[in-house]
Amino acid sequence: MNFQQLRSVREAVRCGYNLTEVANMLHTSQPGVSRQIRELEEELGVEIFGRAGKRLTGLTPPGKDLLPIVERLLLDAENLKRAGQDYSAQLEGQLSVAATHSQARYALPHVVKDFRDQFPKVTLHLHQGSPKQVAAMLLSGEADIGVATEALADYPQLVTLPCYRWTHSIVVPPGHPLLAQDGPVTLAQLARYPIITYELGYTGRSHIDNAFATAGLRPEVVLTAMDADVIKTYVELGMGVGIVASVAVDEERDAHLRILDAGHLFQVNVTRLGLRRGAWLRGYAYGFIETFVPTLSRGVVAQALSSAEAVEA
Repeated sequence: MNFQQLRSVREAVRCGYNLTEVANMLHTSQPGVSRQIRELEEELGVEIFGRAGKRLTGLTPPGKDLLPIVERLLLDAENLKRAGQDYSAQLEGQLSVAATHSQARYALPHVVKDFRDQFPKVTLHLHQGSPKQVAAMLLSGEADIGVATEALADYPQLVTLPCYRWTHSIVVPPGHPLLAQDGPVTLAQLARYPIITYELGYTGRSHIDNAFATAGLRPEVVLTAMDADVIKTYVELGMGVGIVASVAVDEERDAHLRILDAGHLFQVNVTRLGLRRGAWLRGYAYGFIETFVPTLSRGVVAQALSSAEAVEA
């Protein structure tokens, strides 16, 4: 049994049983991947994959039971490597952070700058994607740390910690009728105008939809986007009223728009930090987390990870 055999099994599942993709991922040939899988099956005495001719069709019942063990062995091997690096080169290495567009654009810039000042020899890779993509990058090992508002808490393979709470704001062009309303804007008033906001699954969009649905209102959402800057661009063109994260607006930076508080209209959102259960974090990864959220010290994070492992065991 060797790690190449285990990687071939894991990547076959991740690539939807397409051996050509597996070969590309592992920088080898398709026959080589097939051979590695067959040799492991022969050694274990069971078939891990069902087949139609030479094509893999899915995991067999034994394969479904063996896959978590394969993944755990590969994770432990990676942890062993990282642990050695942590002691031999404590201030050098790579850190991969996956975040949504809003977090990467508005919440992380100062964190990244401070981290680079503190750990100048660490190469930082910043990936952007939807909350589900952030979770997928964590689960695959592509990312060490994930930052998102939605979806992360839905994955039992991840440990998630709350970072900060935030609300939404309404953005409109100067002279918009909503600016002349007496008192705070209501959902009924807001629903009279075309809405421009986030795509489904992004930046608290579910809380926006739930608030209107609970009030029995069906606003006309004319445009959705992943990024608040895109939303604000089309609001400026007069296409509708924007609903964005409060962290994404600033009166000085957005002087061409007018900002109205929407904290009373929609449920408060919580940005969460996600980590893969069982993964070894380098010392500078704890440094990044604490730079982002000072209350999430190394001791607090390590305790959360160890508690999660105990529950899983």
